[in-house]
Amino acid sequence: MKTIQAYRYALDLTPTQERAALAHAGAARVAHNWALARVRAVMCQRAAERTYGIPDNQLTPALSWSLPGLRKEWNAAKRQVAPWWAECSKEAFNTGLDALARALRNWTHSRSGHRAGRPAGFPRFKSRRRTAPSVRFTTGTIQAELDRKHIVLPRLGRLKLHESARKLARRIDSGTARIMSATVRRDGGRWHVAFTCEVERTDRRPTQPLSVVGVDLGIKHLAVLSTGEKAPNPQHLIGAQARLRRFSRALARKAGPDRCASRHPSGRWERTSARLSRAHARVRNLRRDGLHKLTTRLAREHGTIVLEDLNVAGMLRNRRLARHIADAGFAELRRQLAYKAEWYGGQMILADRWYPSSKTCSGCGAAKAKLALAERTYICTTCGLVLDRDLNAARNLAALVASHTTGSGPVAGRGAVRKTQHAGLVAVKRQPGAASAGQTGTVRPQGRTTDRELTRAGDG
Repeated sequence: MKTIQAYRYALDLTPTQERAALAHAGAARVAHNWALARVRAVMCQRAAERTYGIPDNQLTPALSWSLPGLRKEWNAAKRQVAPWWAECSKEAFNTGLDALARALRNWTHSRSGHRAGRPAGFPRFKSRRRTAPSVRFTTGTIQAELDRKHIVLPRLGRLKLHESARKLARRIDSGTARIMSATVRRDGGRWHVAFTCEVERTDRRPTQPLSVVGVDLGIKHLAVLSTGEKAPNPQHLIGAQARLRRFSRALARKAGPDRCASRHPSGRWERTSARLSRAHARVRNLRRDGLHKLTTRLAREHGTIVLEDLNVAGMLRNRRLARHIADAGFAELRRQLAYKAEWYGGQMILADRWYPSSKTCSGCGAAKAKLALAERTYICTTCGLVLDRDLNAARNLAALVASHTTGSGPVAGRGAVRKTQHAGLVAVKRQPGAASAGQTGTVRPQGRTTDRELTRAGDG
């Protein structure tokens, strides 16, 4: 199975190499800002000419927003815009132009309805201080040396790694991996390199291929499994809150940059800002490490993993729980499970957002009309079941797929209503081809009225 996989390593750069990396990242930013200014100027000029009554065929020629079009404009003007262009690799300028082309395409598709999710805004200029320095290399000499402790990149030369790259080197030597690009980026005060590779992975199977596990995500426990296991929530951000506040107060007392007054930041402000960035990076790394360990274990052990399609953006509107919800990383956990289930031969299935997993009794199937968030123990008034709320929800999620595999009813339609109803039978709706390993699907309860059926009933 061929897949795209990234290998990320920390770098130990010398001061000269760090200045060269910053120069390449600055070149990418200059190309991005120049091309964005050019695009905005042409758009404003054409809009002004339309107000004068000029026909469309006589307007200023439109500028192509594709990467080849932007690269052509940049090559024609780079000697005047950046006389030092020969000091940096061409990949540096291509990085900035490619980022702009992607942003413009996302904005166009979002306006036309071809892009799902939140509306994408128009691209903005990149700031020298607020933008993380980054440059991507796609051509030239990109390789790991035989000692596994150094890499070679175009124009930057031989760079030392903080850790061994033997895992990537073994794949390259065996012919099961091919480097497609290398991205150098400064994150949290450290420089990292990420190799994007096309990897030929061997087909694998989970240790329990027939196992179906429901995963209920929460704050008190990060994940509660239908097997009864509860993965604790480490809450790294809450634990580091005192240190982050201390650094933030110290930073506020220093003389920071002020563009209006043309004031540069003081040295103490720079050092305190670096400490604050490292503290945030440590929290981010700890959270990422814990999520990787949890998702890898779930993907390796269970053949089918069932998750809820949570409305995290709506949950963040709760001002009392927003910080805890953001610290848990629900979206990152779901993203990792999606591709790791494919790697290890399993599948991840999403339950419908409006499926009442917490309100439904896992014993008899009766559903409550209301269930307060403070009620942490589920008590069924029909069969008398007393169970932990999260464990009850996890068992309901696992029962969705189990009931489908036994052939209980047809597939439900899309657009379920939000009102909780007493539905005992459930069904599974998957994407085309989701029966194969690694593909995600959507689980929806049976017995609910769809929006289309409501519309037909109103018309009749």
